[in-house]
Amino acid sequence: MSKRDYYEVLGVSKSADEKEIKKAYRREAMKYHPDRNSEDPNADEKFKEATEAYDVLMDREKRSAYDQFGHAGVDPSMGGGGGFGGGNFSDIFGDVFGDIFGGGGGRGRGGPQRGSDLRYTLDVSLENAVKGTTVEIRVPSLSACTTCDGSGAKKGSSPITCSTCGGVGQVRMQQGLFQVQQTCPACRGQGQTITDPCTSCHGQGRVEKTRTLSVKVPPGVDTGDRIRLSGEGEAGPHGGPAGDLFVQISVKQHPIFERDGKNLYCEVPITFADAALGGELEVPTLDGRVKLKIPPETQTGKLFRLRGKGVKPVRGGTVGDLLCRAVVETPVNLSKRQKELLEELAETLGQDGKRQSPRQHSWFEGVKSFFDDMTS
Repeated sequence: MSKRDYYEVLGVSKSADEKEIKKAYRREAMKYHPDRNSEDPNADEKFKEATEAYDVLMDREKRSAYDQFGHAGVDPSMGGGGGFGGGNFSDIFGDVFGDIFGGGGGRGRGGPQRGSDLRYTLDVSLENAVKGTTVEIRVPSLSACTTCDGSGAKKGSSPITCSTCGGVGQVRMQQGLFQVQQTCPACRGQGQTITDPCTSCHGQGRVEKTRTLSVKVPPGVDTGDRIRLSGEGEAGPHGGPAGDLFVQISVKQHPIFERDGKNLYCEVPITFADAALGGELEVPTLDGRVKLKIPPETQTGKLFRLRGKGVKPVRGGTVGDLLCRAVVETPVNLSKRQKELLEELAETLGQDGKRQSPRQHSWFEGVKSFFDDMTS
């Protein structure tokens, strides 16, 4: 089967420099490395193909020969250059992604590994999100075993260096021209084995525990913000350092206020009389009640801004505002006399509707014009 073009394999152009080639190979290696794709039967071949392409394109002489003669220029069986051999694989492995997979050149990946990070969703009220608070949370996680201090070995004993990998955590296997580095099957990459495991954690070095932690919620947080608690995640295996705990903030819905960034919004119902004649109302804020003056002839939807009654952002900046939206409430459950008074009012308003109900008059004029245009 004919080989694919090396530039195509790495997804780079023929003018790509060494930095671009190395970046592309790193991407492909992470995608198809056998350690990460044990269930993909094609991953091994794709990984070898990418490594072969990298070996040729990063060598000036090989690349020049490949650009002139194609695969024939770098195939030893056809009189080409040195081709792709096991001798350069260690350099490639350690240079490009040794920090990802543990590397070649004798760099092992055994030893203590960092524990996993955890995420905890914390529901807080709007008041506590705006003003800040301190809450206690209970977090289930894997913690270091206190009996063996996280080593996994029974007290009085200790792990021994793995005889299969020599403590490196990885073994190399020769597959034809290729040398593949894989996780040691004996110690599972730890570099050590435990002959006398701890009875409390059964050699794992970690046990399941539920811890109570105190979380300080700073003022101004909003949904989606995260609080990082360093070292409060899962303990690392075999005495490794713990990961971090990320507390994800979720602000609960409020019965009165709605938040948009640093501003707060609320609806203020006003009576028909206050809307027409004006008045003064008490409205709530997160700091207490304040007086709101309603001017005469207020319409539904009018916004009243109360400056400085919003939220101070957690990352700094000016305090937001509270915007109150007026909603004129139609009276219900009217008495006979109230209905009579409203009917009298409607009669008087109808005598000068254009002046006293300008929006209604304008709307009806627009409707009339619309139908006139349709029939003309």
